[in-house]
Amino acid sequence: MSTIVVVFGASGDLAKKKIYPTLWDLYKRKSIPGKVLIVGYARSTLDVEKIRQQVDKYVKISSDENDQWNSFWSINTYVYGPYDDETGYVKLKNHLSSLENGTQMNRLFYLALPQTVFMPVTKNIRTHLMDSNGWNRVVIEKPFGHDYDSSEQLSRHLASLFEEDQIYRIDHYLGKEMVQNLITLRFANRIFASSWNRDNISSITITFKEPFGTHGRGGYFDESGIIRDIMQNHLLQVLCLVAMERPISLNAEDIRNEKVKVLRSMRPLELDDVVLGQYIGDDNTPEGSEARFGYRDDPTVPKDSITPTYALAVAKIHNERWDGVPFFLRCGKALNERKAEVRIQFKDISGDIFGGHCKRNELVIRVQPGEAVYLKMMTKTPGQPMDQLEEAELDLSYRARYKDTHLPDAYERLLLDVFYGSQMHFVRTDELAEAWRIFTPLLHRIERERITPLPYVYGSRGPKQSDVVLAAYGFKFYGTYKWVQGNAH
Repeated sequence: MSTIVVVFGASGDLAKKKIYPTLWDLYKRKSIPGKVLIVGYARSTLDVEKIRQQVDKYVKISSDENDQWNSFWSINTYVYGPYDDETGYVKLKNHLSSLENGTQMNRLFYLALPQTVFMPVTKNIRTHLMDSNGWNRVVIEKPFGHDYDSSEQLSRHLASLFEEDQIYRIDHYLGKEMVQNLITLRFANRIFASSWNRDNISSITITFKEPFGTHGRGGYFDESGIIRDIMQNHLLQVLCLVAMERPISLNAEDIRNEKVKVLRSMRPLELDDVVLGQYIGDDNTPEGSEARFGYRDDPTVPKDSITPTYALAVAKIHNERWDGVPFFLRCGKALNERKAEVRIQFKDISGDIFGGHCKRNELVIRVQPGEAVYLKMMTKTPGQPMDQLEEAELDLSYRARYKDTHLPDAYERLLLDVFYGSQMHFVRTDELAEAWRIFTPLLHRIERERITPLPYVYGSRGPKQSDVVLAAYGFKFYGTYKWVQGNAH
């Protein structure tokens, strides 16, 4: 059956940078099942040609794709109207009916919109736009609330309008190749299955680092902060996949059930469990460099802002597999590199016969940049005596191993899942509630007591206190090894 995709917020940044380019990628690869029509809806008095001009800036079209590119825009139409008045939805309803022209079609509603209009838009979708002839699915972008209460209010609202299998809360991190690969690595390889527990693992670190700040763009970020923006959703989702028990099948509900069990085994975070930081400018960088500007130097940020741009949290899972193993969630802006990874550090070997020269094994799943899995291990230094060791790696770099394979963008994967009705990589209502239960008391205390984050210099590794906390929980950083992507090829 064919599908109509309605993009709410068609004039916004998310739509032109991500949603339309993703739909184009799926269209040109003929990945979408059946025929598809795309309808943009927003308050702006635009037309399809103007939207195309905006999207042009974010899509590279080769000369042999020109005809396909023109064909893609021929399936697009646009309707403008308000978000909080039903007159626009009546006009949109009539437009959709004219496109269907009596045929049965599915309807996919993508809300590329700010949270402030979620409720009126979804209410009007339910009242005016749902169609009984095919499936109806609603895709909602984060943030899914600001804290536990606001999230619960939004969830109750959605539950009053739609069935759970019609709601797709999209967290683009769940569409990344290496995040999706976690389930396969864990449960399809016996070598990992037997060692994935507190008897063998010392700690697990889940990291997201960006080498740029928010200069000129801090207004939105200041309302959320790094915990709401990255940790409470992206990093916590990765933690669930790393820590969950084997699901009984690859069915979406079986996987999401196991993720919820992990969250229910976690207590709310306390202030003592976290290190908060806010970057300051680096006076040693050239004039005009963004690195000279601290977070509060951003004209869109209040001069007395206490919003963290860096956070380290020590999470613990109180179950038989993970009792006593710290999970470090670490994220920040204006740091020394761009990196997202999962680092499993194993315990020291027993009965060391190498004079204390052994360093801990680490399994690293690199999410970005450059997808990879590598295992840090000890080996004898070539040509040297048996007790002369060095760190090496077993390396699976996707760029080398799968150089001729198309690795879809995260949005491409997830939107295709929506077309096929797979909710495996989307956030369920109870999962969302548990995530907010863990973080809300901490967030409220930070805001209520105006906890001042520690300063760290733009381009550094973050506040030095983070290293103190990591060491206190037994994490060992040697500083003697540097992974080289594709080193083994």
